[in-house]
Amino acid sequence: MSTHFASPEAAKRRSERLLLQIPVVVYGKSTAHEPFRERTHTLVVNAHGALIAMTTPVAMQQVVAVENVATGTERESRVVFFGGKKDGVTSIGVEFIAPDPGFWNIEFPPVSWRPED
Repeated sequence: MSTHFASPEAAKRRSERLLLQIPVVVYGKSTAHEPFRERTHTLVVNAHGALIAMTTPVAMQQVVAVENVATGTERESRVVFFGGKKDGVTSIGVEFIAPDPGFWNIEFPPVSWRPED
């Protein structure tokens, strides 16, 4: 089940964000320059990337690959955000190198859509 959330920043966003857990595999090199492959899930998705729960340390602006487990497709992505850390898991924001609204295999609400109060 997905949940849409709106905030004052939402008007500035390029695409709608949805709270949605989608299984993904993230791989690349850790901050220790060791290859890694982590099976995890998204916390939030949008047409330009996602917020992903990660245990592997990565660096800001680092390029990683994100694979959608359900479809087997993958996209090069750049780490653009670090969120909170809890129990060894950090929320990592990634942005696709090239936007791909179809990557998540879901339909996003139109930009003009706003939930009713």
